[in-house]
Amino acid sequence: MALIVIVENCTGCGLCEQACPFGAIAVTDGVAVVADNCTLCGACLEACEFEALRLEGAPAPEADRDLETYRGVWVLAEQRRGRIAPVTYELLGQGARLGRDLGVPVTAVLLGRGVTDAAASLVEHGADRVVVIDDPLLEWFQADAYVAAVTDLIRRERPEIVLCGATAVGRALLPRVAARLGTGLTADCTGLDVDPGTRNLLQTRPAFGGNILATILCPRHRPQMATVRHKVFGRARAEAGREGRVERRGLDGVSVELKARVLEAVEVVEETVNLTEADVIVSGGRGVGGREGFAVLEKLARVLGGAVGASRAAVDAGWISYAHQVGQTGKTVCPKLYIACGISGAVQHLAGMQPSEVVVAVNKDPEAPIFKVATYGIVGDLFEIVPLLTKRFQEITEGSS
Repeated sequence: MALIVIVENCTGCGLCEQACPFGAIAVTDGVAVVADNCTLCGACLEACEFEALRLEGAPAPEADRDLETYRGVWVLAEQRRGRIAPVTYELLGQGARLGRDLGVPVTAVLLGRGVTDAAASLVEHGADRVVVIDDPLLEWFQADAYVAAVTDLIRRERPEIVLCGATAVGRALLPRVAARLGTGLTADCTGLDVDPGTRNLLQTRPAFGGNILATILCPRHRPQMATVRHKVFGRARAEAGREGRVERRGLDGVSVELKARVLEAVEVVEETVNLTEADVIVSGGRGVGGREGFAVLEKLARVLGGAVGASRAAVDAGWISYAHQVGQTGKTVCPKLYIACGISGAVQHLAGMQPSEVVVAVNKDPEAPIFKVATYGIVGDLFEIVPLLTKRFQEITEGSS
């Protein structure tokens, strides 16, 4: 795509120059000129009163933009080897709430091969209808096939809201679908609500490094699409015997061109508990001091049956792998117990762990921001305190066995 200046319409008023947040457009000799650092954000298009700017090569909008023809809340159910991903149950809970506010049913869309049996679990957790697209091409997640299937289904049935987890799958799938449909997408949402009057989805996400929360709307296009962070919302409760409709589909009539073939899938077996699913997380930051320092935290985590987390500072220093990072640019976690050791409490880290039920902070600095969100705070050297905690929990564990 490219931003084009229609010279004969441009008056050199400078409104576009004022609106551009990147300084990528300027008025020169009475005409707007676009620089190479233009991000195609569209701010100048809205500011221009003379229709002197246009995006060339932008995705063609859907032919029918009658918003009233779009109805229903959809949740794209993620599965791995036939097992529903936990984030899906969280989305079903939110989808059911949004559906009640809008007076529409909730549909779960499940893609895969031989996954029909998993549909019953989606109904139990709040789906009024489950559409299962079952085909050998969908056995493994491949963006080409999944995007084609989801896009075709949305075009046929026209839901007003489509939700998906902000996982590796969701982040690869939903942006492509949104681009094909010519609609908007808000990524990494931490809050969802609706305006019943306008039926607009209020999509809240952290912005500017987690320093503010922005609420984003998509008032002129449908469907409204959002990816949602795992562990931000509670899991929907299962209701045994709940009734719902299951519809099985295929890929008949859907054009799919695969650019690659999956030859083999190798499952990585981790020695530690999955960070996003752990009930207890022991996290380390810059105060851990180095790779060896995490060995102290690992002992405590092992005694508590938990996982080891880390701040971005520790990951950037190479002390522990990115898979352990908690925060704005890492994982969002919601354990029953989060023990933060040597973590100052930057807003980016807090954004990923504040949903925790109980937070215990261990830090030398009594003024560390982490203490403001901690349930319990311990001021002192983590290399003295953590071994004492490990020993005490070990005694309690052995005494109760």
